[in-house]
Amino acid sequence: MIDEDGSKLGTFSVPDALARAESKGLDLVEVAPNADPPVCKIMDYGKYKYEQNKREKTAKKRQKVIKIKEIKIRPKIAEHDYQFTKRHIQKFIEEGAKTKVTLAFWGREISHIEIGQEKLQRLANELADVCIVEQPPKLEGRNMVMILSPK
Repeated sequence: MIDEDGSKLGTFSVPDALARAESKGLDLVEVAPNADPPVCKIMDYGKYKYEQNKREKTAKKRQKVIKIKEIKIRPKIAEHDYQFTKRHIQKFIEEGAKTKVTLAFWGREISHIEIGQEKLQRLANELADVCIVEQPPKLEGRNMVMILSPK
């Protein structure tokens, strides 16, 4: 059994340990049930749960949620559509979101993978001032995927 200040009290029977905890107005909490003998601690369990929830909330506030936006394009994308898509990706990255660019091959387009690689490489080069390539273009089935993240 461990006291509320962390000092070891020794081995007690369950009724004796409960009586000791109740005399101090605290709870008897089992901290290591698999140990031989099981280890219990005298503490204010309500206060412990409250502090634990408070720590979790502050940790949740401090963590940064990373958004991933996805843009789908084709190898035969028109120049205007390409520029429009590029502006969208740039906007996403300036907002702090990672962007997954998926280039989808349809039908016989899959035989010209180099066209898709050129499109994605061009996109990465033109956006190099605002983002970095986290994952270079990689073929996954009939899709080529590249992930861009803010600098």
